[in-house]
Amino acid sequence: MKITFCGAAGTTTGSKHLIEVNDARILLDCGLYQGRRSESIERNSHFPFDPEKIDCVILSHAHIDHSGNLPHLCKKGFKGNIFSTPATRDLCSIMLPDAAHIHESDIAWLNRHRKKDDLPALQPSYSREDAEKCLRQFVTLGYDRPMQVADGVRLTFIDAGHVLGSAQVILDIQDQEDGQKKRLLFSGDIGRFGNDLLNDPATCEAVDYVIMESTYGGRRHEATADSTEHLCNIIRRIQQRRSRLIIPAFAVERTQQLLFTLDGLRHENRIGPIQTFVDSPLAVKATEIFRLHVGEMKPEAAQALFMRDDPFGFEGLRLIRGVEESKALNKIKGPAIIISASGMAESGRILHHLRQNITHRDNILLFVGYCAENTLGWKLRHGYPHVSILGDDFPVHAEIETLDSFSGHADHDELLTWFSKVGGLKKRVFLVHGEPQSTEALQIALQAAHPAGCVESAVFLQTVEL
Repeated sequence: MKITFCGAAGTTTGSKHLIEVNDARILLDCGLYQGRRSESIERNSHFPFDPEKIDCVILSHAHIDHSGNLPHLCKKGFKGNIFSTPATRDLCSIMLPDAAHIHESDIAWLNRHRKKDDLPALQPSYSREDAEKCLRQFVTLGYDRPMQVADGVRLTFIDAGHVLGSAQVILDIQDQEDGQKKRLLFSGDIGRFGNDLLNDPATCEAVDYVIMESTYGGRRHEATADSTEHLCNIIRRIQQRRSRLIIPAFAVERTQQLLFTLDGLRHENRIGPIQTFVDSPLAVKATEIFRLHVGEMKPEAAQALFMRDDPFGFEGLRLIRGVEESKALNKIKGPAIIISASGMAESGRILHHLRQNITHRDNILLFVGYCAENTLGWKLRHGYPHVSILGDDFPVHAEIETLDSFSGHADHDELLTWFSKVGGLKKRVFLVHGEPQSTEALQIALQAAHPAGCVESAVFLQTVEL
């Protein structure tokens, strides 16, 4: 059995890991790389393997850095099944066409600039039609329901607690080359313990090999009670100033988590009424999918949905769909909260809200999740005094706040807790999905906690034999 790390090794985006066993080629995730535009286009346009020779894809969850290059993979000749949970498939049905639309828009923007420099036009890697077509190849599988996906390879999904439908991937393998049974666990992205909406990550026993994410290695989230009070203070400042709170938030899970929290604060009378807008057509659709899959959420969250007024539709909340409605938000008066995608501020309507609000000192820009290196969100979080937004430079005068407790990723201590609950020898552990500093910090901590195994940082395009 061989593993080749084709993405999210030494970085947090573009998750792709190729498993070769028993003459089968199984791809774990097929995500988009996000970062510098030129590098992103290059990495996303070319696969380090032949798509036609991939037998199946196993998708851990719907986030674009894990699923976003599936349409391109299918366009390039992949004909096999894409295995996912039902909720992941439903979320991909809205997220992949949306990603294709953003990709086409980005290429069109680049081509306008390339034309001025007499450079040849670029072609989109895939279209919205390609995204719709690839959805036909999805095969859904619920948690804890084993299925044979290749000769001698049995797949089981267990809950990862990261986003609706997110899964850890268990592969039980009868390796025909050496005659040994092996259990491989791919963590996907590990969620937080005690999430308001989602169940805690499930545990797995008898694991021989682990591919584990390391996004927040070396970093710890703010305590939930402290972060809730921090959010209340931010909203009170906005209300006193009669200004705006702009929140770049991922359309899936992060937006719904924020709405659930804001609704709870209203019920507890910890904040006064404030007009709140979700300006993301994708987030609006995702919220409807959350309602459809309420049975996969934490029982307390499901109970809140049915027993009190809708936490995803409370008084004062408006879900913005149309472009004209979105533009009209620039004219609203009084204190307001605007939640808009994307969470890394790389694309979508959030860019227009940043252009309108980032130069005003009374406004607050709040980040509630991870931003990959070199994204606009990362630059703002790191205090850049000037940033480029849609081709124009802007001075950053708005206050910048962060609340990583809303992150869907486990922090350093939670990653260690998750690992301690994984049973088995865990002979080799490969760390992926983290910037080098984060991965190194987690590697040191895990090796100290698990001296009997070998903990390694995966290297891009590295192949290991197990």
